[in-house]
Amino acid sequence: MLGHSQTWITYNYICVGVAYAMLGMSLFLMPINLATKGYVGMGIIFLSGSLVTLVKTLHDLRVQSDVSTKIEMAKQDKLLQEYAHAS
Repeated sequence: MLGHSQTWITYNYICVGVAYAMLGMSLFLMPINLATKGYVGMGIIFLSGSLVTLVKTLHDLRVQSDVSTKIEMAKQDKLLQEYAHAS
């Protein structure tokens, strides 16, 4: 797995910041009452938190799968080495 460059990471932070700024500005400029703006704002915050949780969960599952695969391969290599020495 290749690492990400600092430029790519910075670009992603900027994109998220710009997206939230545009979303906040559009929410601020909407011709609706304050209670509705608050409700929509809470929805945006909840959606953002849920997306972070989902991405973290998927990442954890992938890491767990990679570790499990490495453990299984190590067990197989050990068995093969033991078999080769026994022959």
